[in-house]
Amino acid sequence: MRLLTSCLFVLLSACALAQTGYTKVDGKYYPYALDDCGDTIIIAQLGEMSVSSPEFFANDEEYKLYRRYRIYAQRAYPYAVDAIRIFRETEYMTQNMSNRDRRRYIKRLQKELEDKFEEPLKKMSKTQGKVLIAMIERETGQPIYDHIKDLRGGLTARYWATLAGFYGHRLKQKYEEGDDRILDAVLDDFDVSYELPERQVRR
Repeated sequence: MRLLTSCLFVLLSACALAQTGYTKVDGKYYPYALDDCGDTIIIAQLGEMSVSSPEFFANDEEYKLYRRYRIYAQRAYPYAVDAIRIFRETEYMTQNMSNRDRRRYIKRLQKELEDKFEEPLKKMSKTQGKVLIAMIERETGQPIYDHIKDLRGGLTARYWATLAGFYGHRLKQKYEEGDDRILDAVLDDFDVSYELPERQVRR
């Protein structure tokens, strides 16, 4: 069972609560309760978290694949998070631009991204690349091919689709939940979503 909502974590002892107040922890104030046993119980609101039930596998090969996918997902996760953040911010920043200004903006962004990501991404294996693409496509709901086409044009998208085909990637075909049951189980534990800060989306 997965839980991806904010929750209130309250730890209650067997003793009756007798005193309450606030205490400072790492620069933040939290409510607390002091029970009759003299224990201080801090009440804190947790951020989003994922709780998963144990996975079951038909054989050792499935389990080994699951472990590999988890390792690859951990390596791909920072890049997927950055990719989604950049995608959302670019989508917002360019929505009212002319085609000319949009192309200029994306061209500058491309140079920055190449400097930051080109070398690390080149070192990824075929399967690591598959996991990274699946993370991005699950979040955006579109195949990588469509993103390239929207940002760089059809010619560039076809070039990369052809090149990726030599390595077994089908950029025009979006990863769908159910395509790979083991990978689905891994990706469910990695949240790559990104929401624009409120101050940035104000008009």
